[in-house]
Amino acid sequence: MTQPYRSGVVAILGPPNAGKSTLLNRLLQQKIAIVSPKPQTTRNRIMGVVHGDNYQMILLDTPGLHEAKEEINRRMVRAALDSIAEADVILFLTDSSEATPERPERLQQQLAFLEAAQAPVVLALNKVDLAPKTQLLPLIDWYRTQYPFAAIVPLTALHGDGVEPLVQELAARLPAGPKYYPDDMPTDVSERFIAAEIVRESVFLRTRDEVPYATAVLIDLFDESMEPLRIVASILVERNSQKGILIGKGGAMLAQIRKRATAEISRVLGRSVRLELWVKVQKNWTEDEKFLRSLGLPE
Repeated sequence: MTQPYRSGVVAILGPPNAGKSTLLNRLLQQKIAIVSPKPQTTRNRIMGVVHGDNYQMILLDTPGLHEAKEEINRRMVRAALDSIAEADVILFLTDSSEATPERPERLQQQLAFLEAAQAPVVLALNKVDLAPKTQLLPLIDWYRTQYPFAAIVPLTALHGDGVEPLVQELAARLPAGPKYYPDDMPTDVSERFIAAEIVRESVFLRTRDEVPYATAVLIDLFDESMEPLRIVASILVERNSQKGILIGKGGAMLAQIRKRATAEISRVLGRSVRLELWVKVQKNWTEDEKFLRSLGLPE
């Protein structure tokens, strides 16, 4: 008997820094989402498409579920929660390398959002390569007491171990449906968006404390007619002191950010790039509702 073609939406949710974007990039076998060791790197919901022989999986990478105090954080959490309503399957990703699970009360708050979704929830325990082997089975048993997961899959998204069993668990729970996107389409995000995100990633990797979280990147020029590709971008911060940190003594910090971002954009887009960066102050942009809307963050 011929198996039906399956297609649908898989929303990737979980706490910050669990590896959601790393997993998305692994599943797509290319980079469309930025990653860093710092939590709350992802701000926007990012769509990727995994094409199988008898399925098409539309993945939604979302910001981490966290306690939101500022307007930008509230909108990031809203972007994640809005994905639940669209999901045919929910992938809840956590970090198994922590000595103990995230505080049960916080975990229960996160899982409570999933109960109204009426979609199967698959739990992925990420970073098992960093966890003591004796910890894994007790951890799986503990999570089984917290929520009726449809399946629990240990994996290491960074290296790909356990990813294929996860794909099979997710694909098997997709509804029968048509192919929504052509086989050569891995994402709907633009190259401009990817370039801006890579600049922001470079800021996250080169700076500390509040500076990465006070940074937004706008693409002022993306001239594909030029060779190398010319990109002009503005890095926005909230205070003059942050601007000084980003530029650095004699422009050294900005030069490091530009060098790293140029190389990464060139690698991801597959062409040579000329990148110009400017640092500007836009006070309190993280609380500016109109500006946050322009960044694609929901109400």
